Amino acid sequence: MITSTDHVAPVTSAQQPVLIIGGGLVGASLAIALDAAGIDAVMVEAAAPRVGEQPSYDERNLALARATVNGLAAIGVWPHATAQATPIHHIHVTRAGEFGSVQLDAAKHAVDALGWTLPARELGAALLRRLDECRRLRRLAPARLEALEPLAQGWRARIRTAEGLLDIDTPLLVGADGTTSFVRDQVGIGAERHDYQQTLFVCTITPERDHANRAYERFADHGPIALLPLTERRCGLVLTVPRTEADAVAALDDEGFVALAQQRFGWRLGRLSRPGKRHAYPIQRVAASALVAPRAVLVGNAAQTIHPIGAQGFNLGLRDALTLAEMVAGVADPGTQDLLERYAARRAADREGTMAMSHGLVQLACLPQPWLGPLRSMAMLAFDRLPPVQRLLARRGMGFRSDPPRAVLERLP
Repeated sequence: MITSTDHVAPVTSAQQPVLIIGGGLVGASLAIALDAAGIDAVMVEAAAPRVGEQPSYDERNLALARATVNGLAAIGVWPHATAQATPIHHIHVTRAGEFGSVQLDAAKHAVDALGWTLPARELGAALLRRLDECRRLRRLAPARLEALEPLAQGWRARIRTAEGLLDIDTPLLVGADGTTSFVRDQVGIGAERHDYQQTLFVCTITPERDHANRAYERFADHGPIALLPLTERRCGLVLTVPRTEADAVAALDDEGFVALAQQRFGWRLGRLSRPGKRHAYPIQRVAASALVAPRAVLVGNAAQTIHPIGAQGFNLGLRDALTLAEMVAGVADPGTQDLLERYAARRAADREGTMAMSHGLVQLACLPQPWLGPLRSMAMLAFDRLPPVQRLLARRGMGFRSDPPRAVLERLP
């Protein structure tokens, strides 16, 4: 038993099958999926259960792959979010100063949308509403994991809540606690880090021309810029700048910031105007050296934090959560080594492929070497003109990769 010098409240004990540390976008999705599968769980979240308190329910505009929306629909979240979501009918990818492009069209691939855009705060609000409907989930928020002790058949977690300290014994500990995961460190899993020396600025902006449900991504020497379609003819702007320029960009007034975005994006949608409040995020890649440890597993950003190019972070994390929920459903012991090894093996191809894609794109598409220009343009033309390559690219872009969880294969309602 863990000892404590804190005498504010007595330590009490509880037994729960699954303990989730972290209630952000992926942790909350996992908790809901477990509840839908009839599995008792506890979710520990440092923030209070309100949209304004949860740091991951922020001003980013998420590009949700079709598979992701299928998965959110399967666990009952999407009905709470659909009114604020905007379908993506077309994706247009270019490189500044080069002639190649890649264009994906939903109708060409016989779907009504390639994906949807949704502000993270709106997805967070939908998750909170769905969490309120859960019957087998116990939520501790605000609460904080203070210590872990290995047991013969699991872990004992010491949780600090507003009422005092609580010990929870669990046969399966899930780290969904983000890039700087405390769980990852405590269970002995290392991580490889790569700082891209870039900063991401996000805000909303209004284009002169209707976005017509098109998503744009444009690469350049300084990094990518993207415009994502939103409701009310607005767009979500994602602008990447070198870290050395981040302070200067942050200090720009609205007119100067829009001028920079216009110069980087071009005039395809006419004049850009009316920027919303800007938020800046340093970009780094953090990859856990393993997904599992004895009776512990990592999901979402705790397992892998990737470059936002291609907008695959939450999409990948949700597939982690839904796969784990699927695999532990109906088993007597959710934390056996065999089950966790099978989980890691099943996630390997999707995880490694998505991470390699995001890292490779930012390295290749944004390198300034002039000799790469013709090669990049020819590669884009090949992607755009060869139907088998187009189909593969579209399928992966929609999130259907490498033995996905069954939930993402369900048809939308």
